[in-house]
Amino acid sequence: MNSKLPNTKTSIFAVMSQMANQYGALNLSQGFPDFPVSNKLIELVNKNMLAGNNQYAPMPGVMELREVISEKIEKIHGKFYNPDTEITVTAGATQALYSTITALVHEGDEVIVFEPVYDSYVPAIELSGGTPIFLQLKGDDYRIDFAELQKVITAKTRMIIINSPHNPTGAVLSEDDIKKLEKIISGTKIILLSDEVYEHIIFDKRKHYSFAGSQKLANQSVIIGSFGKTFHTTGWKTGYCLAPKEIMNEIRKVHQFVVFCVNTPVQYAVAEYFKDDNNYLSVKEMYQEKRDYFIKLLKGSRFKITPAEGTYFQLLDFSNITDMPDNEYAEFLIKEHKIASIPVSAFYHDKHKSSVLRFCFAKGNETLEKAAEILNKI
Repeated sequence: MNSKLPNTKTSIFAVMSQMANQYGALNLSQGFPDFPVSNKLIELVNKNMLAGNNQYAPMPGVMELREVISEKIEKIHGKFYNPDTEITVTAGATQALYSTITALVHEGDEVIVFEPVYDSYVPAIELSGGTPIFLQLKGDDYRIDFAELQKVITAKTRMIIINSPHNPTGAVLSEDDIKKLEKIISGTKIILLSDEVYEHIIFDKRKHYSFAGSQKLANQSVIIGSFGKTFHTTGWKTGYCLAPKEIMNEIRKVHQFVVFCVNTPVQYAVAEYFKDDNNYLSVKEMYQEKRDYFIKLLKGSRFKITPAEGTYFQLLDFSNITDMPDNEYAEFLIKEHKIASIPVSAFYHDKHKSSVLRFCFAKGNETLEKAAEILNKI
């Protein structure tokens, strides 16, 4: 076969989860919760199935859901998105990302991404004939070097993709970062693709600075959200994207032929569940408790720990333990210690040297306690 993605391999998440199953390891690699979904939310899905909401939804999404998304964004960030023309419900964030990149990136366009970078961005860029331009986040706290960003912007720069809170590092953009980005894109036609799927999972009283909260950025941005991350329903694959009307019109042209529409009873259920603000605003407290508990359990370990600012991932630096490459060490932990993680080097396009592993703490306390018991013995 003459492959369109000759260098793309099976996702690291699938590989490590398969190894975890093969060796009977505790799986803290793939980012999915192992605790129950809200009974209320499940009841709402069932109610809508029984009510007959089981056929195709409107292509852009059920209007009730688009309306509550609009209300939430305006309430939190002060920006109104027209539910009819500027909001589309998608089959998860990955489909929203793919449809956006496919619609807006042309042959020869350059798209700037920051490494470590989530693995679905670059293949979509390449399939659209674009060229990914890789910049590395700097320091132990993984920050954008805006001077470096300014230098790599050219006449070919079509898009910049930014993820905050950031997977895999847990880093969160600051208000100063937003101001610097506003200055950089001022007077350009660059489109910003803002992956904000962990927007409600943010810690230590930090604020999530959505691009929707900046009029200068919002006018040139596509913003991606995820109900799966917020409501612990990753298998339902339900997300959304926000964009100005002219941009959204192009995204919908692709969306309709990738998936056409999204699970109908789930959309109605989420629309009703979303009306209670506490159902999404309380998520950060729950996950902060888990992050803090996991870190507390690991106090006796040899791993170096910088608490995640957001997401439900915690990085552990093993440089005090071994000089083994992180991909080899991750496999060693699965085979010899029966615990699975993700090597951070997998989020780089080249052979990046790393001594850091990503662990998912979206788990019940019993799972976290078992994980800590293993890690503390190493």
